Amino acid sequence: MPRLQYGQTTIEWRFKTDATLKRHYVTVERGRPVLLRGPAVCLAEQESLVRQRARWIREKQALVDLPASEEQIVTGSRLRYCGRTYFTEVKHSPKLAYPTLRFTASRFVIENPAGRSIGPEALAPLLTAFYRDRAHEKLLARVRHWERQSGLQTRGARIRHFQSRWASCNAQNVLEFHPRVMELPASVQDYVVVHELCHTVEKSHTRAFWALVARQMPDWRRQHEVLERAAFGDMV
Repeated sequence: MPRLQYGQTTIEWRFKTDATLKRHYVTVERGRPVLLRGPAVCLAEQESLVRQRARWIREKQALVDLPASEEQIVTGSRLRYCGRTYFTEVKHSPKLAYPTLRFTASRFVIENPAGRSIGPEALAPLLTAFYRDRAHEKLLARVRHWERQSGLQTRGARIRHFQSRWASCNAQNVLEFHPRVMELPASVQDYVVVHELCHTVEKSHTRAFWALVARQMPDWRRQHEVLERAAFGDMV
């Protein structure tokens, strides 16, 4: 699937020819590549059209990537981490300039200067920062573990917020993981790591690729099914 880089944002798109349209339209949906529709054009022209709207696309993606629920988060709400949902406590902390989020062994604690509830717009960057920190701490360690276990080697691994994928392996064999991988159960996180490690050898989802995945993780199908039911769908 074609993609382009706009600042720190990777934009993927799919093109749908529609001869009934006289111009091209861009649609952004939660958990899906950008949809570009209109008269048939070559790949270079598609990229130009997407790049022209890149700023708007990035802003729209930030909105649609907010938690699906529009409800206010209050004490007793539950937030997801490592395949489980945890009790959340929201405290009114008027002396703070900005809301904060921390995680104890059994609950999320949000301190909010605006009151005893917090909306999805304010919550989203707090959760993203939390997932990113945990991914740096835990997920990259799992990459090193599976490198030792499998004998497969990367040119590096990093955490990156990009569109409509849980993870990727680029042409230089650098692995990239979306912070939201930390929402998934630990076994599925391992599957995402193994999946991308196998792409260092087989870039496409060929029969040889899936055989390599199976050698490293015999129960990969079970983990793949869980991943497909998660918010991004089958975006690996």
